Amino acid sequence: MKLRLPAEWEEQEALIVVFPPKKSDWAHSIEAIHQTYFTLISTVARFQPCIVVCEDKQHLANILPTLQNITLVEMLTNDTWIRDFGGINVYKNHQRRTYDFIFNAWGNKFDASIDNTITKRLFEEGFLTGKLKSIDFVLEGGSIESNGHGVMLSTAYCLFEENRNAHLSKKEIKKTLIKLFGLKELIILKHGALMGDDTDSHIDTLARFLNKNTIAYVKCYDKEDEHYDELKKMEKELKKTSFDLVPLPLPSAKFFNDHRLPATYLNFILVNNAVLVPLYNDAYDTKALKTFARYFPEREIVGIDASVLIREHGSLHCASMNIYKKKDNLS
Repeated sequence: MKLRLPAEWEEQEALIVVFPPKKSDWAHSIEAIHQTYFTLISTVARFQPCIVVCEDKQHLANILPTLQNITLVEMLTNDTWIRDFGGINVYKNHQRRTYDFIFNAWGNKFDASIDNTITKRLFEEGFLTGKLKSIDFVLEGGSIESNGHGVMLSTAYCLFEENRNAHLSKKEIKKTLIKLFGLKELIILKHGALMGDDTDSHIDTLARFLNKNTIAYVKCYDKEDEHYDELKKMEKELKKTSFDLVPLPLPSAKFFNDHRLPATYLNFILVNNAVLVPLYNDAYDTKALKTFARYFPEREIVGIDASVLIREHGSLHCASMNIYKKKDNLS
């Protein structure tokens, strides 16, 4: 049996997002966040199909700028961060299957009773197809990162947090991931955190693969910034790996309601032929775009203003989940 967790730059069938409900945590910025999602959905649809889960299908059909390449699915949700409650694709013997892990809202921080059922319901109603396997293990998609060649990145703060898989030892958690994803190497960073992050240091805010040999990571250049020491320690860990490293600057401090927000360029999305990069009206935005253009010369680099998204402590990657082709392109 061959198991493989694809890398995000591989060919995709679709991208899933959840359109923010009116009566939700987004009530403080509902019009602004809807505009952000209009931009995100219409941008994705330029490159590949986009599946949009929403509370009112007809209403959204009437207000979206375009419906081309877009499938609307009417389902209630607790939240919008489908990266963490969406199904995770793997290839088993070169065929796609989907793992449906337990989602408990980042260690029982919030209600996830509906979100934990979304993947199963998408399969039951035929919006997603193939084999679905329920896994008795708490795991969020934003907590893992793959280079497509058997190497996974994650963080100790998240994987070993006491409210996720408390019945398992650290060794058992590692063995579970290695077995489920057919890993050759599991790199678990002990350091790295952003203020305002509810996820206990998801890897998709801190370090991501740009290709099978290269890791981009968030770097703080301001010694007076509260992140400096922790991110410096993370950088030292990454330098001990065998991978080429590319620093992406930590944006200047962003605030909403007097709380610092977890702005990071690492929360980018790869879709077919494009890279969607979160922007924050920051002096480093241009540098981030140029870095992605250098490493993805064959793809269109599209900046999307994520200033409103981070008000609820997530960004582009958190708000989406990739669905890969049915057959393994590397088979």
